Amino acid sequence: MAEEELPAILVLDIGGTHGVLEDLAVLLKKHFHLITMKEFLGNKEEMSKKIQSVFVFDCRPTIDRELLESLPNLKVIGNSGVGVDHLDLKMISSFGVKVTNTPHAVSDPTADIGMALMLASARRLVEGNALNFLGPSL
Repeated sequence: MAEEELPAILVLDIGGTHGVLEDLAVLLKKHFHLITMKEFLGNKEEMSKKIQSVFVFDCRPTIDRELLESLPNLKVIGNSGVGVDHLDLKMISSFGVKVTNTPHAVSDPTADIGMALMLASARRLVEGNALNFLGPSL
């Protein structure tokens, strides 16, 4: 499938501080034509008609009324996190746009951290570790 045939998806950026992770971008490029926010803003008239989806990574890009109004063919906003508290679902749905998320993406790591914190607390690991740095006692 040629790049022009792939559905276009808007992302804030690829790599950098707030962009989509580069490994994730490689995966996305297999199924989508990625358009960065810089490319979109540089040629809004042409790009706005192509974009059918927005990929929200790390709560970015911000989904506001202005962005939704500028994307007439937008169908889906895909959020790469568990919650959607940062999205105005009522406003988004008023544009006929669906919102997806990944509700189980961090379930196992969250459980692992919870167990580690409980064990560390019960066994006083933090205090024991701090004592090791004080050196041997006489």
